[in-house]
Amino acid sequence: MARMLLQEASPEVHAGFMKIAAVIRRGPLDHRVQELVKIRASQLNGCAFCVDRHTGDARAAGEDERRIHHLTVWRESPLYSDAERAALGYTEAVTRREPVSDELWETLRKHYPERELGDLAGLVSLINALNLFGVPLHLRPPLD
Repeated sequence: MARMLLQEASPEVHAGFMKIAAVIRRGPLDHRVQELVKIRASQLNGCAFCVDRHTGDARAAGEDERRIHHLTVWRESPLYSDAERAALGYTEAVTRREPVSDELWETLRKHYPERELGDLAGLVSLINALNLFGVPLHLRPPLD
């Protein structure tokens, strides 16, 4: 059972996070990339609720089941494009609070126009923030 539901305890704060999410979702960054990033950050942060939610969203966006399963080993899997690898590398570095190398940043810039790169940076920060709600508040995926 969740300790607290943010949308009930502090609806304005929850709405603010959801508004940012909606802006990014409507932006030009590929929706499948968005979901892969959200799943991978949530895996690293141990947020079962978010992993469950975003794997479902990824499937709804047309993501291949194998690619979802391979996310934990994306560096070894041949199923991802160079652009997706760059986004996943950025996601891992930020989520682990590691430096983002100039090499990684230049790779990102090769694959993503400025707006998409801005949305990616915002998305990675946002999903990490949401995971920081989900894990300590004990949000759990539904059992059904």
